[in-house]
Amino acid sequence: MSDRIPQQVLPLRVAIDARLNAYRVGGIPQYTAQLILALAALSADDQFIVLEHRKAPRPVATAPNIRRRRLWTPPHNRWEQWALPIEMLRMKADILHCPDFIPPFRRTVPAVITVHDLAFLHFPEILDDNAKRYYGQIGKAVHDADAIIAVSETTAADLRNLLAVPAERITVVPEAAARLFQQIDLEAEATAEINGVPLTAGTFALFVGTVEPRKNLPTLLRALAVCRDEDAAASPQLVIAGPRGWLDGPIFELIRDLKLGDQVRLVGGVGPEQLLWLYNACRFYIQPELYSGFGLPVLEAMQCGAAVVAADAAALPELIGDAGLLVMATEIEAWVDALRHLWNDPELRAELRKRGLTRAAEYTWERAARETRVVYEKVLHRN
Repeated sequence: MSDRIPQQVLPLRVAIDARLNAYRVGGIPQYTAQLILALAALSADDQFIVLEHRKAPRPVATAPNIRRRRLWTPPHNRWEQWALPIEMLRMKADILHCPDFIPPFRRTVPAVITVHDLAFLHFPEILDDNAKRYYGQIGKAVHDADAIIAVSETTAADLRNLLAVPAERITVVPEAAARLFQQIDLEAEATAEINGVPLTAGTFALFVGTVEPRKNLPTLLRALAVCRDEDAAASPQLVIAGPRGWLDGPIFELIRDLKLGDQVRLVGGVGPEQLLWLYNACRFYIQPELYSGFGLPVLEAMQCGAAVVAADAAALPELIGDAGLLVMATEIEAWVDALRHLWNDPELRAELRKRGLTRAAEYTWERAARETRVVYEKVLHRN
């Protein structure tokens, strides 16, 4: 079936709030940029007004049917709910899409919001005071928005159970990995230096994400220590790629206390090209986190051909299906068995790589754009 919109469908003029992209990298900015590009490619007749902050060093996305509108109001600003509507008064759009959860409550057009996860309700300690103020508006936001996009069935269930959102107001539209993430040819034992840390392909397992409590790294670290104590020669080596996060001190203390300095390499935050190399070079990818609204690093890893082992928690089973090993999130012995097995079994890794590539191919930005546009149409038909 073609991904192009049929000619009889009326063109849309959509404003998309991309102000966060000027301030952060990561999941929501990436989602916003990739979705804009895919929507613009879906129908040349649609027009997209990308709302960017004036600090943005470059356009979030470019295409003939994309127009930038640069705003003064920063994202998550204390006065955002007053200033943003004023800046949007003369904006001519059919609909507004807010990928960062919270829409302007005073507006002249219907709004669609994307809810990526409700981790901050499950783990309120992950938020600082500014984040608490911003995400504390989520209850009002989900009942004020004209439609809600959830990126997984898990997030949709959280919206229903934690915020009493009627099921008919939620549409699940899975996101996808960027096309950058794909298999690349690496020589045997290819080497690279990532943020000053020398690495060799095939000699490490990989975790990508912010170093913070909900990522469940202590369980993984304790499992690695058991593997080392039982058979150091056949024990996995781990690379952690991600910035330091909220309440990360105990994790670094645990690495020290377990004497894992030679087994765990922390490379910090990495750029897209470095991440591409890491996904392709790792022996397998690990995602132990306790809660995930989608699990984008898992999808990126599978799209690069990495075998995956992940916690049997939240959205990860939904995303992975039978394409990876799923482990009880906090069962150290289960992690020991899975890590040892996958580290030492090349046939299993090869089978999981094959399954992962097939699974990853089901998630595309073309699909996400097509299904998102259907949400826009439904909202406009109701208004």
